[in-house]
Amino acid sequence: MSDVGAVLLAMADPTRRLLLDALAEEGTASATRLAGRLPVSRQAVVKHLRVLEGAGLVSGARAGREVRYEVRPEPLDASARWMANLAATWDRRLVALKRAAEAPPRPT
Repeated sequence: MSDVGAVLLAMADPTRRLLLDALAEEGTASATRLAGRLPVSRQAVVKHLRVLEGAGLVSGARAGREVRYEVRPEPLDASARWMANLAATWDRRLVALKRAAEAPPRPT
């Protein structure tokens, strides 16, 4: 799966989006701290963090007995660029279609 595909798949889940928001606010946080902010168990948070980590959206580093996670924005930036390029391509196609539809008919 492409990096963009992995990011979009990870971002499809609302709990993972909440986790990213919480991490963006906190800077770094453990799964236990994040679970305290969300309506899911610590075990569920850990599973979601694994998916986010697999997509490159977060990284974890051991700090004593816990793992502290932080957001890695680069994959989000790359995905946003891909979506912007896709939107621009469609915009160009729609402009060309509009021009063709509004052009005077050709004599036959």
